[in-house]
Amino acid sequence: MARPPPLQELPPGYTPPARAASPQILAGSLKAPLWLRAYFQGLLFSLGCGIQRHCGKVLFLGLLAFGALALGLRVAIIETDLEQLWVEVGSRVSQELHYTKEKLGDEAAYTSQMLIQTPLQEGENILTPEALGLHLQAALTASKVQVSLYGKSWDLNKICYKSGIPLIENGMIERMIEKLFPCVILTPLDCFWEGAKLQGGSAYLPGRPDIQWTNLDPEQLLEELGPFASLEGFRELLDKAQVGQAYVGRPCLHPDDLHCPPSAPNHHGKQAPNVAQELSGGCHGFSHKFMHWQEELLLGGISRDPRGQLLRAEALQSTFLLMSPRQLYEHFRGDYQTHDIGWSEERAGTVLQAWQRRFVQLAQEALPQNSSQQIHAFSSTTLDDILHAFSEVSAARVAGGYLLMLAYACVTMLRWDCAQSQGAVGLAGVLLVALAVASGLGLCALLGIAFNAATTQVLPFLALGIGVDDIFLLAHAFTEAPPGTPLQERTGECLQRTGTSVALTSINHMVAFFMAALVPIPALRAFSLQAAIVVGCNFAAVMLVFPAVLSLDLRRRHCQRLDVLCCFSRPCSARVIQILPRELGDGTGPVGIAHLTATVQAFAHCEASSPHVVTILPPRARLVPPPSDPLDSELFSPGGSTRDLLSQEEGTRQKATCSSLPCARWSLAHFARYQFAPWLLQAHSKAMVLVLFGALLGLSLYGATLVQDGLALTDVVPRGTKEHAFLSAQLRYFSLYEVALVTQGGFDYAHSQRALFDLHQRFSSLKAVLPPPATQAPRTWLHYYRNWLQGIQAAFDQDWASGRISHHSCRNGSEDGALAYKLLIQTGDAQEPLDFSQLTTRKLVDKEGLIPPELFYVGLTMWVSSDPLGLAASQANFYPPPPEWLHDKYDTTGENLRIPAAQPLEFAQFPFLLHGLQKTADFVEAIEGARAACAEAGRAGVRAYPTGSPFLFWEQYLGLRRYFLLAICILLVCTFLVCALLLLNPWTAGLIVLVLAMMTVELFGIMGFLGIKLSAIPVVILVASVGIGVEFTVHVALGFLTTQGSRNLRAACALECTFAPVTDGAVSTLLGLLMLAGSNFDFIIRYFFVVLTVLTLLGLLHGLVLLPVLLSLLGPPPEVVQMYKESPEVLSPPAPQEGGLRWGLSPTLPQSFARVTTSVTVALHPPPLPGAYIHPASDEPPWSPVATPAASAPSSLSSRGPCPATG
Repeated sequence: MARPPPLQELPPGYTPPARAASPQILAGSLKAPLWLRAYFQGLLFSLGCGIQRHCGKVLFLGLLAFGALALGLRVAIIETDLEQLWVEVGSRVSQELHYTKEKLGDEAAYTSQMLIQTPLQEGENILTPEALGLHLQAALTASKVQVSLYGKSWDLNKICYKSGIPLIENGMIERMIEKLFPCVILTPLDCFWEGAKLQGGSAYLPGRPDIQWTNLDPEQLLEELGPFASLEGFRELLDKAQVGQAYVGRPCLHPDDLHCPPSAPNHHGKQAPNVAQELSGGCHGFSHKFMHWQEELLLGGISRDPRGQLLRAEALQSTFLLMSPRQLYEHFRGDYQTHDIGWSEERAGTVLQAWQRRFVQLAQEALPQNSSQQIHAFSSTTLDDILHAFSEVSAARVAGGYLLMLAYACVTMLRWDCAQSQGAVGLAGVLLVALAVASGLGLCALLGIAFNAATTQVLPFLALGIGVDDIFLLAHAFTEAPPGTPLQERTGECLQRTGTSVALTSINHMVAFFMAALVPIPALRAFSLQAAIVVGCNFAAVMLVFPAVLSLDLRRRHCQRLDVLCCFSRPCSARVIQILPRELGDGTGPVGIAHLTATVQAFAHCEASSPHVVTILPPRARLVPPPSDPLDSELFSPGGSTRDLLSQEEGTRQKATCSSLPCARWSLAHFARYQFAPWLLQAHSKAMVLVLFGALLGLSLYGATLVQDGLALTDVVPRGTKEHAFLSAQLRYFSLYEVALVTQGGFDYAHSQRALFDLHQRFSSLKAVLPPPATQAPRTWLHYYRNWLQGIQAAFDQDWASGRISHHSCRNGSEDGALAYKLLIQTGDAQEPLDFSQLTTRKLVDKEGLIPPELFYVGLTMWVSSDPLGLAASQANFYPPPPEWLHDKYDTTGENLRIPAAQPLEFAQFPFLLHGLQKTADFVEAIEGARAACAEAGRAGVRAYPTGSPFLFWEQYLGLRRYFLLAICILLVCTFLVCALLLLNPWTAGLIVLVLAMMTVELFGIMGFLGIKLSAIPVVILVASVGIGVEFTVHVALGFLTTQGSRNLRAACALECTFAPVTDGAVSTLLGLLMLAGSNFDFIIRYFFVVLTVLTLLGLLHGLVLLPVLLSLLGPPPEVVQMYKESPEVLSPPAPQEGGLRWGLSPTLPQSFARVTTSVTVALHPPPLPGAYIHPASDEPPWSPVATPAASAPSSLSSRGPCPATG
């Protein structure tokens, strides 16, 4: 074997012989993973080279495709319907809601407008005539609202909900009743005469002033009209409803009022009423029987004495009920007032919305500025407006966020050295991500996925932060290309080294968001699917289009043009770099200045058992001593780049040079290599890291126990607004919810009356159900129906006993007696429908309180037609609705006697009020109790389900945590499989999943300490945190996996090459989220900005602190092992020839050093690109950094980079 000359003088043209060294020996068990990764990265290399060859075409076609998809935003639909957003897809609530809409339609029976009055001084008693007077002032101002639309004036009396208007055959009386019939207004003012002032109806009769509720005495009016019309049936109707004198028989709140009627109890004494006593037990509308407003509906913050008597209250509430748009449309359809305005349901909705907005505005401004009370107003339109505002895209915030990201990307990628600066690449990358986000959202719109508040408020910023991470990774890897990479292969080399990481993170992001779609809430499912699609578009843009941008920038750098201002050349591109020689160890060396214009030849000696390196340069260069090694020389690789070999003499001042400032040479990679990694990988630092993260995990486990379920509307509405003040007052004082117990079809109502009564009893006994007053019968249709039958049976018995009704006639009997007569003779047989012999042999209600099944549906038709007030109060909402039937006791023909039976019921409901529901646990308890009652009824043959806002929006919490755990577990398993598949190392994948699980637990615990409640939104973020966390962990893990040496060395090398892109990615994510902090909605700040910011910081800490420590302790063995077979001898070069340059060398070298000789040629005209082109100066293959244990083995078997593969 030929031996090289002694190492004394090395002529410039010396070519060392080939080394008899085995460059790489693969561990046998790892051949398959390396081969598979090499094959995959070979595909990425080919892709990158192809993109670089056709970069212009790829860029044009990519922008064209993404731009075309972005046009899909024109058909985007923003969903603001709460039911469509929050009702669990495919759940029993969804099925029940569908059943309800199928039978009754889409709209509720009425909409509510509310006024809440509270004292400015918290805790002050509000039950005073003065406070009630202010409440009257605000309510009266609101009730007088008028809006002009379509050339018509619309006031409360035209659009309010009126319950149970009776049908009267007398046309004059019917028109008068229609004008006078009161609106349904639940107000504490109804305990006083002043409640009549809120009713705006009026009627005119000759010879007397306008009839209004402030002066209407129904009993007196019927007496006056008696001689002119037969009103006996109407009189009985009013008597049954217990109308009495209506409002004129109630005390006046201000007896000094000139209009206070003489019939008021305190009119003559002029004594102010005892407000607490009058309000005790609640108030009544114009009907004492059917319109009872319980205390809990009117008063909040109630205090009682030991005997249970009302003493004081802290809040008052009035509720105005309006018709639904469909009801308003039907009411005025064909009316002379609307025949010329193109009346439609849409216009009816516009009228209602305009009136509601004006109602809220005037009510809030009704009280003087110096008032001791405050009014909070709210309407259903107010809630819709909040949701629309919540869903609007803030163009200013979106533009600000993207401009901030543009500035950051440009500044962080700018360099003093034009050849390394990438400011324009940063700008183009951010703009490309913005286009990818727009195209992803456009694709979602084309796929029919509706947008919502989460999409418009959060996703543009979250997607920006996530997408820019990969931009930084590729740009960083592109500048750190391995020495000797041909120009035409630079993009391929970049994708080969980073493509795996980009694919891993993007795939895990998509998997995470797809797993988050398991949460069956439509709003969050849509958000998760949209996020997954947007991440997919980002992935395509980063892997296909952004490399084309890098390729174009490479041409700019090769032509030595300025960054950003690429039309200009850099000023120092044609200068010659001068290198001042420097004396070495023995004081001998060349004297004078030599111009290095062609090549620099370097020879390195390295030891096979340690990473010490001595680099020997020809006389025209100087030796740069290696830095001090904080970890016993284990963390530093000799295979840096030629900038580690060449240095400008500080004393040279004769000619201008292109030297950079010292501060410009500092970088995150420099910090990671020389400060962070040496400190982190010390034994005491590892112990401290493990203790601190263990303590954080323990605290987070405790914090997880503090997390409560729930999402109140006050969390969504911006704080400091009038809407938030109303919702806060309502939640504190009036936590009441209207619900209903729906009975379906599929069973026989007539034969299941006992089961229906039992169901009602079980439901009424629930803790959350507000019980009716002891003096009032249950407010359900079955009770009202039965009581009505018992009433007409009693009237019939009395008329029969007195002889006014006989087998053949009921003309002389009372109206109720005649109704009972007609019902008793019904047989239900189509052939023989009447049987007069049953008049004395049957009862309408038997001794057990049940209605005879054969009379059930016939009697239902009669009750619905004859007792409209009772039907309206019951809120039965029968489907199919019973047929109309008009009663005339004087008509005893066969047709009038035959009463059509109602069809078997498929829908009916019992109304209830739930109270005391403050926390989510209260709602869950009420829901579980209601479901248990329905299940018990189901075993008795009655099909029923509860409905109402608590069941629509809170039932999700019954299984929310189960869905959360299921999604997290599935996602962690999927993440493990994806990482194991692409990394081809299950042990590394397991460590990644362990860190991700810790991040999720810690984020959940921090939510508990921050007071953030668990709802579907945090669940989606927690599930997505697994995918987002991969961004911070997989790069480090992959860098560790593909390097050589000890675990400490590999962890340090991985940190050096991934610290900068991971940190830049985290900062870019935080910048993307920063715009969320400027949202007007506290909900966005708390539930998205705070949570996602904490997640990003946790990811940064776990990825760059905890994971390297775990890898240094538990990491897998290296995939590539470097071994040397050359005899470790120190060779001495021959004596120099005369006139030759002498190269000084230390007198002795360690005998264990083995020789590695290489020739490096650096082109200096023009100055080199980053990772300068290096060509071998001899027939010997160029020396690769993997020839030392400290060198990094790239992820491909032939890669030439000095850093570990980041992808």
